[in-house]
Amino acid sequence: MITCFIRYDIQPFRQAEFATYARMWGQAIPACGADLVGYFGPHEGSLTTAYGIYSLESLAAYEAYRARLKASEAGREAFEFARKEGFIRREDRIFLTKLSEPHARLIRP
Repeated sequence: MITCFIRYDIQPFRQAEFATYARMWGQAIPACGADLVGYFGPHEGSLTTAYGIYSLESLAAYEAYRARLKASEAGREAFEFARKEGFIRREDRIFLTKLSEPHARLIRP
């Protein structure tokens, strides 16, 4: 299993547009075969950093997923929305593997 972390550098004060974009991917990503952890936008601190996180079985599965995403109407609409609105200044992807399993449960008093 691999997890894709996307770091977005968004235009200041364009969080509303990024939230719309995130909701679009919230439908498109699972429909095309990836396990979406979620999209995360600014709340406190930096107003320009946001993240998208999803998992797939392998890099080969990622390549097939990307092809399905590009061919899907929902994927094309999200790409076009971001291009037209221009709120993303930069996007970086990194693929990571979870190393910390099994996780212990937090015990609260």
